[in-house]
Amino acid sequence: MNEEVDRLLSNPYVETLAFFSVAVLALIVFLAIFELVTKYKDWDEIKNGNLAVAMATGGKIFGICNLFRFAILNNDSILHSLIWAGYGFILLMVAYFIFEFLTPYFNIDEQIQKDNRAVGFLSMAISVSLSYVIGASVT
Repeated sequence: MNEEVDRLLSNPYVETLAFFSVAVLALIVFLAIFELVTKYKDWDEIKNGNLAVAMATGGKIFGICNLFRFAILNNDSILHSLIWAGYGFILLMVAYFIFEFLTPYFNIDEQIQKDNRAVGFLSMAISVSLSYVIGASVT
């Protein structure tokens, strides 16, 4: 069975499809986890035109996908890529909580839910920027 899987994955088209499929499924799971830790419902807010939530969520999507980019480039197997991307996701979650902790003057989630675009943009920039820092350390 392993030989058949290895043979299939030696085809670059199948390998690309496999990495893509795993990354998309993981992205859905990771976004669901982010949705659990925020005080608002991302997709409801986006549907209602909340640009701050859209920017923050877009930053999370970019950050997660960027982590997968680095993980795929630096690993030979889907499993190792998933492990490193998962570890990177945990670090992005830690960064989210640090961002919340370092802004004691206002609540990040409340401001994003109120469509404070400055806070939404800053949240996006943090997710994107830190995904490069985390991704650069992926082995």
